[in-house]
Amino acid sequence: MIWLVALPAPLVRTALSSTAATVKPIWLRRGNRRTSFTLPPPAPAEPSTSASWIIDIMSSVHGTESLLQMITVKAFPVVGSGEKAKDPIFGLTMGSGSQSPADVFRWFCVESGMPDNPPVLLVHGFPSQAYSYRKILPILSKDYHPIAFDWIGFGFSDKPQPGYGFNYTLNEYVSSLESLINSLGIDKVSLVVQGYFSPVVVKYASKHQQKLNHLILLNPPLTSKHAKLPSSLSIFSNFLLGEIFSQDPLRASDKALTSCGPYKMKEDDAMVYRRPYLTSGSSGFALNAISRGMRKELKNYVEETRMILKDENWKVKTTICWGQRDRWLSYDGVEEFCKDSKLKMVELPMAGHHVQEDSGEELGKLIMEIVGRRVQL
Repeated sequence: MIWLVALPAPLVRTALSSTAATVKPIWLRRGNRRTSFTLPPPAPAEPSTSASWIIDIMSSVHGTESLLQMITVKAFPVVGSGEKAKDPIFGLTMGSGSQSPADVFRWFCVESGMPDNPPVLLVHGFPSQAYSYRKILPILSKDYHPIAFDWIGFGFSDKPQPGYGFNYTLNEYVSSLESLINSLGIDKVSLVVQGYFSPVVVKYASKHQQKLNHLILLNPPLTSKHAKLPSSLSIFSNFLLGEIFSQDPLRASDKALTSCGPYKMKEDDAMVYRRPYLTSGSSGFALNAISRGMRKELKNYVEETRMILKDENWKVKTTICWGQRDRWLSYDGVEEFCKDSKLKMVELPMAGHHVQEDSGEELGKLIMEIVGRRVQL
């Protein structure tokens, strides 16, 4: 299977990255017909104020030919005067990657399956990308319409300089998720969310219970011990060191993703995660800001998550999937909380914090089973 990442528009032909070794045919499905085209050979990159790039990465997902369509969705209005973002140290105008768009933020999304099928929204954690669900999308696409997206500040979505239209607070992420779901035109949805963005999604869900068929939380922070970021993430919020380390592609992607469990990253996968940090400093600035926001707000959000899930007014059918080899979040107290809250609990003994990376196929089948029993149109 070929994983394509394209901005700013779906299926746009732009210059291939110089890392692309060969030119390969791309299979597309239009209705009942399947056609193919071949992307042109790499062309020299030209300076541009707009984000336009394509990455082609071979992904070893057992040779499936499931269609993955890349789209850019506009959601969540830009707030502010529209002033150009400037370097906080030297006061120089920053590059296009750090600037907010004129009106609405652009979100990079990957979708698969038929649009008429029940939607399943796949929400990545911190720090990660929609790419983490690459093993899940083909499995769900048989019966559902799975959509994975990059949060603002992550992957291939917009990454404005903090203070210029977006401040990377958790409250902003709650509001922006609502805007994205509305822009996607989704009336009823099953939500799957991983890790430290779980409290954000739970807060959104508490305000829109009528829109949810099911909520699946993958290794969410649920206890008081979980209210503090691990050192491999909190380092990005440290004074001076955080600003340096957040610009290091290896530390910001590889080390952060592999330090939390048994996941062994392949080089092809690593390049996808590194790419945002290699192409622009905006990814590092965003990572630093998000880390600061998490460090400041996570404790209150975890407490609020516990209250919401325990509340007798909570009606959303909720399942906790827990990778038991998580090195960031302790399992102590999780099972007890699920019993007290009457939440379904599923343990994955071979998975770490990033369940979708460690046990992707197993998780995909599990999501199919959970959502399949309760989905409503």
